[in-house]
Amino acid sequence: MTSVTKSLSDRNTAGVEWSGDVIARPRMDSVDMLRGLAIVLMSLDHVREFLSAAQIAPTDVAQTTPALFFTRWVTHFCAPIFVFLAGTGAYLYRTRGKTAGQAAVFLLTRGLWLVVLELTVIRFAWFFNMHYGTYSLAQVIWTIGWSMVVMAALVFLPIAAIAAFGVLLIAFHNLFDPVAADSFGAWAWLWRFLHDGGGITPLPGMYIHVAYPLIPWVGVMAAGYAFGALMQLPQEVRRVQTFSLGVMLTLTFLVLRWTNVYGDPAAWSVQPESLRTVLSFLNLQKYPPSLLFLLMTLGPALIVLAFADRPAGPCGRFLITFGRVPLFFYILHLYVIHALALGLVYLQTGETPDWLFSFPPGHAGTDKDGHPCGVNLLALYGIWIAVVVGLYPLCRWFAGIKRRRGDFWLSYL
Repeated sequence: MTSVTKSLSDRNTAGVEWSGDVIARPRMDSVDMLRGLAIVLMSLDHVREFLSAAQIAPTDVAQTTPALFFTRWVTHFCAPIFVFLAGTGAYLYRTRGKTAGQAAVFLLTRGLWLVVLELTVIRFAWFFNMHYGTYSLAQVIWTIGWSMVVMAALVFLPIAAIAAFGVLLIAFHNLFDPVAADSFGAWAWLWRFLHDGGGITPLPGMYIHVAYPLIPWVGVMAAGYAFGALMQLPQEVRRVQTFSLGVMLTLTFLVLRWTNVYGDPAAWSVQPESLRTVLSFLNLQKYPPSLLFLLMTLGPALIVLAFADRPAGPCGRFLITFGRVPLFFYILHLYVIHALALGLVYLQTGETPDWLFSFPPGHAGTDKDGHPCGVNLLALYGIWIAVVVGLYPLCRWFAGIKRRRGDFWLSYL
């Protein structure tokens, strides 16, 4: 028993969930903490989208304010962390004694389930309308779902092959930027689904705007899957290697971005003000994510993960709770924020305008006299904190259910 306890300690499984004398759901607190941080930051972006009174694009370097820019920029880390750690989670799932076949079935079914959720429950949270045939938006849950479908095939390959697949997609997908979807004629929809993004019509009258094309996100998930093997090393070893990898990716970003040679469609440029030059340097393409965007986000994320790989304090445990139920929080917070936007605009204008039932959501809205609706940045941060704190008890309750029960369907939520 002593040797088992020491082994668990070495692997930082402080989040191991016990069922009698059997380990039911081994978890890694550091992974859950980073995932929790990402989901909390993502909620900031959604509060901004629905409730901000700003009438300028946050990443418009010429017009934005630094505070608004960095409010948006810090949330760029969320999607890469989600997709990368989804791959890591798939690898850790294998370590629970699952065969490649069992892992493939789980990834296939959960991936398709996430695609269905994106187009139904999550779509309604964004739009608050039932016009499913007119416009739907395929975002991060969509790309995680389809990436899992691809990973269902990749799990049969050696870990080195999966790592190579992921790294090559991330590193070289920008070479295909000049290839236009329309050049494929009737197959243009496939290139939009895979690389370019944009509108596809899978069924007559059903329009889906693909904001998150499969490439390079499936490469990010594959890289995260291979990274899971590193997370099985002894704690001190993996902390050093994770930190070193994060520093290497961050330095690679800085060097490549400085040269303006490759890695992002838009070059940075010197601006009239030095601070705006910094904003130009950091302003990278997210849809689809460029190589530099992924280096800029995943590098620092791995550095944070290395520092998180230790016993968690109160703040860490707070984030871990969200990290154990990210999909639950994601769906719930969208409904809450959209409802808050309806209530706020009604209080401000006495009406609920049409733009609250379509996309883009509230940040682009004005009342009937053309005055912007919403709140300033300071109030926005207050609402964000209130939403996160307010949803914590529900997330803690649901995390407790997942910890105590072993029902298979809970792994799909």
